[in-house]
Amino acid sequence: MKLLNGKTALVTGASKGIGRSIALKFAEQGAHVAFTYLSSVEQGKALEAELAARGIKARGYRSDAANYAQAEKLIADVVAEFGTLDILVNNAGITMDNLLLRMTEEAWDRVINVNLKSCFNTVKAASKVMMKQKSGSIINMTSVVGIKGNAGQANYAASKAGIIGFTKSVALELGSRGIRSNAIAPGFIETEMTGKLDEKTVQSWRDAIPLKRGGKPEDVADACVFLASDMSAYITGQVIQVDGGMLT
Repeated sequence: MKLLNGKTALVTGASKGIGRSIALKFAEQGAHVAFTYLSSVEQGKALEAELAARGIKARGYRSDAANYAQAEKLIADVVAEFGTLDILVNNAGITMDNLLLRMTEEAWDRVINVNLKSCFNTVKAASKVMMKQKSGSIINMTSVVGIKGNAGQANYAASKAGIIGFTKSVALELGSRGIRSNAIAPGFIETEMTGKLDEKTVQSWRDAIPLKRGGKPEDVADACVFLASDMSAYITGQVIQVDGGMLT
C-alpha cells in the first residue's frame, strides 16, 4: 500500500528543484497534490500535467506565500478544491547573499518574508483546518545554514534558524490536536543552481562531506514522505538533517 494514499498535500515553491521532487514523490505515494509557484508559470503548468498523469488529483496555484492574504486564500482554495488538507510542506525560499556591511535592508526584509514569514502565513491558515480534523503533518524546509550560520548569508541563516524555532513552537502548541510539526535541513543538494558552479568548487564541497557526494532533490523528498506518512506518527518538533553527514 502507498504511504500517502488518499491524503492531500500542499507544497509551496514546487515548480522546480527540491519542491518539484517532493510533489512528484508525494504523487508516487498516492497523495493528491496542490502546489504553488510564482514566477515559473510554464514550469508550474508542466508539473501540474505531470502529476495528473500519475492518476492523482493535482492543481497548481500561482501564489506568493510571503503575502498573508494570498496565503490565507490559498489554503481556503485548496480545501474548497480538495476537501481537506493533511500535509503542508513549506518549501518556498530565496537567497539574496551579500556580506553584512553590503547587505541592503530590502535584501534582509525580502529573504525574511519569503523564507520565514511565509511559514507563519501558511501554518496559521492551515492549522485551523487541521485542528478541526484533529490531524495533520507540517514540514518546514530549513537548512544546515540555519544551524551553523554562513558568511555572506546573514539574512538566509537568520530566516532558516527562525524556521527551526517556529517549527518547535508549533509542535508544542498543536501536538495535543494531533498535528505534527517537523523541519528538514538539507545540506549541499545538487540542483540547477549548483549546476552553474564550476566543477572544481562543487568537487571541493563533495570531498568535505562524509558520504563524498552531494545530495539529490530526491533525498530530501524521501525524508518528506517519511515525515508526511504515519511511519513518523510519534515524531514531532524535530529537525532532520539531510546533509550526508556534513554537520556531524
